Amino acid sequence: MVERVLVNLDEIDLYDPDGYVESVPHDMFATLRREAPVFWHDKPGDEGFWCLTRHADISHVNRDATIFSSWAKGALLEVPEPDALEMSRLMMLNMDPPQHTQLRKIVNRGFTPKRIRDLMSVLEQRAQGIVDDIIERGSCDFVSDVAAELPLQAIADFLGVPQEDRRMIFDWSNQLIGFDDPEFRNSEEQAQEAAAQIYAYAEGLAAERQANPRDDIVTALISAEVDGEALTTNEFDLFFLLLAVAGNETTRNAISHGMLALIEHPDQRRRLLDAPTLIDTAVEEILRWATPVMHFRRTATQDVEIHGQKIEAGQGVIMWHISANRDEEVFDDPDAFDVHRHPNPHLSFGIGEHFCLGAHLARLEGKVFFEELLATFPSIELTGEPRRVRSNLNNGLKSLPVRLA
Repeated sequence: MVERVLVNLDEIDLYDPDGYVESVPHDMFATLRREAPVFWHDKPGDEGFWCLTRHADISHVNRDATIFSSWAKGALLEVPEPDALEMSRLMMLNMDPPQHTQLRKIVNRGFTPKRIRDLMSVLEQRAQGIVDDIIERGSCDFVSDVAAELPLQAIADFLGVPQEDRRMIFDWSNQLIGFDDPEFRNSEEQAQEAAAQIYAYAEGLAAERQANPRDDIVTALISAEVDGEALTTNEFDLFFLLLAVAGNETTRNAISHGMLALIEHPDQRRRLLDAPTLIDTAVEEILRWATPVMHFRRTATQDVEIHGQKIEAGQGVIMWHISANRDEEVFDDPDAFDVHRHPNPHLSFGIGEHFCLGAHLARLEGKVFFEELLATFPSIELTGEPRRVRSNLNNGLKSLPVRLA
């Protein structure tokens, strides 16, 4: 069992993205879970925020949209400027019920369990093709050459994006999501340009679907109505952006971290190779271990107390899902990677109103991919140091050099 080194509360800094370049600051999270589960965190040059780090508290806040709002100041730690905030409220991620519930029903039509199951054979063929492409290489960068491909191909199929355009989605996603990493984004203007390119692409796709409808999410969105009204162009653009970016970025990070975990824990890889029926529990453990999105924000709509600590109306509450997924009160030996872990009530997909729409798809992608990969390459080893994305939001790897065998 790993013994976490507790740190002084005055040394806690979960905001600085530099603190995530080497590794996730799990020692800080362990300290907060134990000593200060509702912790006020200062923020340079701006209003601070409350940190929640325990599984039970985060589950509670996720389920109470009346008191803890996504709409008030957005669902991420950084609060947009007023004009940008107004625009962001058109995105489902930043909505509260009933608007959130109405729009979610539209997208749910594309993410039904039946439709996901129908994709099984397609995903298996795609996974096999990805693995076949790297057989002759001997080595590769696992993130860009392998892990990125299946989520990109799958979300392209879902959205109706031609496969030859999927790498554009990949590049735009990196510029938007890697906003704290200079390798992906060097300015606010570049991120805005990436968003504008996604919007323009989405609108072109919508125009084509108006003329030639298909069985895809874009067609469902442009034909949907909310309270008798069709989606506006801005609402459609933001829907497309959310699905395109979240649909490939998070699963890419889960697969990358899953591969690294299996490399660094050869006993667990051998366990999975010897008992392939463990794949379902292994995927859940990879999701817990990876926690691709480390936090989400809510804003208190009224004064409220948690553990006797008063949170004032208007203050931000940051739910650190990555900490909840290592909560000692919920998980036995939480710092151990265990492909046989069960039960595994991780919060990587969230819980409540904002539970991840693509959870079924992400699980299926992980299962299909690791079954194919490990059957072909039972021995994969690092050939260099993994490089992490500089971010306090996305638990991502941007490079994972490996040798395939």
